Amino acid sequence: MEFTHTRLLVDNYKECLIFYRNALGFDVTWGDESSNYADFKFNGTTLGVFERKQMVEANGEDFSTVIEKADRTALIFKVKSVEETYQELKRKVEFITKPTEQEDWGIKVAQFRDPAGSLIEIYERSKINNSYIHIFIKLTRASLTGRLSKHLC
Repeated sequence: MEFTHTRLLVDNYKECLIFYRNALGFDVTWGDESSNYADFKFNGTTLGVFERKQMVEANGEDFSTVIEKADRTALIFKVKSVEETYQELKRKVEFITKPTEQEDWGIKVAQFRDPAGSLIEIYERSKINNSYIHIFIKLTRASLTGRLSKHLC
């Protein structure tokens, strides 16, 4: 089995196609405004966007406009600088969080949504947390070395 790509099922296909193509700059490898399906290539990864109604009908199910409004999926993008990417994108997208250090996670993040409501996160490894990790490792090594030397004498 080979994992090939991620597909978002959306109720506003054309708006999402324009968003990923124009706002985020993804290359369209298949589809257009009228196809109800598009594939995008971005840094070696494929993202598909498909009209949800067509997917439901293709599965032989009844289409419902009622869907639970809870995040079940997030698209996560590693960037060199969250601050720089935030400044670059904020005139194209509406961020729901400003760049924030998530010390417990060891990353800095900012989040926004696509026109269908899919959660998108940009992140970078936290420079602050990396320092803490290196200090912790050094202290742990020193502690272990001290304990071992007691047993070796």
